[in-house]
Amino acid sequence: MFKKVVYGIMAVIAVVIYSMQRMDLPLPAFVNNYVNDLLCMPLILGVLTFIIRRLKKDKYFTFPLLFVLFIASYYSVYFEYYLPKENARYTADWIDVALYFIGAIAYFLLEDKKSNSRSMQENRQ
Repeated sequence: MFKKVVYGIMAVIAVVIYSMQRMDLPLPAFVNNYVNDLLCMPLILGVLTFIIRRLKKDKYFTFPLLFVLFIASYYSVYFEYYLPKENARYTADWIDVALYFIGAIAYFLLEDKKSNSRSMQENRQ
């Protein structure tokens, strides 16, 4: 239940920030430029985890750390290296890269607790 609340809060924050940006409402620079980059990885990986858990009927499925880091790397290269060269709307920012990885690690730590508690329960039986 805790994780659902955390993901819900993250999603609401991301949608509010995005909506305010689209309506050209003023936001603090940090919020405008960085918060959604921090929330991106946990939300995307969280949705993918939810879908895979439903498809596999495995409520304990989690992505391995290397996959999580790969996805953060892919987003970093695509959004901070490739797109700025192709579209003036995008700008390269190394802080965004760091935030993608911080968000990915946060996702991994949040989700890994469930698999750890599962393995501890299995060991007791």
